[in-house]
Amino acid sequence: MHEENKAAANGCSKIRRGAQNGAALLALMEKTGYSMVQQNGQRKFGGPPPGWEGPPPPRGCEVFVGKIPRDMYEDELVPVFERAGKIYELRLMMEFSAQLAIKILNNYEIRPGKFIGVCVSLDNCRLFIGAIPKDKKKEEILNEMKKVTEGVVDVIVYPNATDKTKNRGFAFVEYESHRAAAMARRRLIPGTFQPWGHTIQVDWADPEKVVDEETMQRVKVLYVRNLMISTTEDKIKAEFNKFKPGVVERVKKLRDYAFVHFFHREDAVAAMSVMNGKCIDGASIEVTLAKPVNKESSWKQHFNGQISPNSENLLGFPNKEDGTQKSLGKPASLSIRLNGQHSPGPPEVERSTYPIFPGIKLTPISMYSLKLSHFSSAVMHLDYFCHKNSWAPPEYCLYSTTSQDGKILLVYKVLISSIADDSQSYFMPEKLCTTVEDAKELAAQFTLLHL
Repeated sequence: MHEENKAAANGCSKIRRGAQNGAALLALMEKTGYSMVQQNGQRKFGGPPPGWEGPPPPRGCEVFVGKIPRDMYEDELVPVFERAGKIYELRLMMEFSAQLAIKILNNYEIRPGKFIGVCVSLDNCRLFIGAIPKDKKKEEILNEMKKVTEGVVDVIVYPNATDKTKNRGFAFVEYESHRAAAMARRRLIPGTFQPWGHTIQVDWADPEKVVDEETMQRVKVLYVRNLMISTTEDKIKAEFNKFKPGVVERVKKLRDYAFVHFFHREDAVAAMSVMNGKCIDGASIEVTLAKPVNKESSWKQHFNGQISPNSENLLGFPNKEDGTQKSLGKPASLSIRLNGQHSPGPPEVERSTYPIFPGIKLTPISMYSLKLSHFSSAVMHLDYFCHKNSWAPPEYCLYSTTSQDGKILLVYKVLISSIADDSQSYFMPEKLCTTVEDAKELAAQFTLLHL
């Protein structure tokens, strides 16, 4: 009985504290004139404050505050933070139950033999538009999209790696809402709309990697894009060292983008503010904080057949196109060829051939601009996967041994280097092969399963 009374008292105490907090927050808003909105697991106070004119504060004006007691709210925090200056916006992270809901309800047997799937909802507002004429500028693409779709907010266009006067043949169109993007996607279905006399490609853009704010506050690597192919790592290091000598630890450049590693985070943040938009070798560069790579990928689920077509699309793996041409048959999988023992392998791709008619235009294309479904081997899958995650290309190290009957047996060890967070991982299967091709394919399959 004593415990019941104690529990009841605690319940009353929580209710009183909740009421007091609510009253205190209302008093704070009335006093300051700031608004307060709760969304996406956080509560936003201000942004902008009342009477604010002009653009938001530039980069470098925001600080992260951790170790805040869980029962402390804006009414206590604002007076403390205002001692340092006028607050533009305060975002307070609230308890968020999405991960708990996923853990409890994903694969829950809602009826006998019927299991539901629960995952984080993706409110995607961005479309990928491919096969755009490379001579079109951002303004031209923006105007064309606004002609036929509603709710266009912005168009993101990247310069060609070798010719900065041209685009890369694709763009990302940002819409004001997921619904507007979905309606636009339906409107832009290939064949129904041909801007500049071209048949364009339309699909959902890959969702941006979401990294929690606390992790981002520890990042001391900058991602630099739109570099000239000819720009060297030494030149990039020298340019980023100009504003404060000796702050850059090292630079890793791949084609027209690079990762600049700093010794200290504060120098990385300062350099980002100073260098964004600067010209290096005639190219106007874009500089942002590099997002740490999450190696918990979907590959294990993908190989185990646990990803539905819809979830594949959300992850950037478009559904296979329906083919009406005659199939030439699927190649025998490596898992069957290796000693007759089954091992997981990549999703097989239906192979078809098509006639080349006279006059057909052939356009040079990068392997990385293709869809995942165009690749039939694990080696190609792995190379594509590393590129998508901004990792260095996989390195294959070949080893050999001799069997009891004198045969030379082979195995590859695969090195995966994450450029953004400077980590390295080695992968090597536990089976030996008789050919180099099979050894490399098996090593790639093994690596994909364990990433």
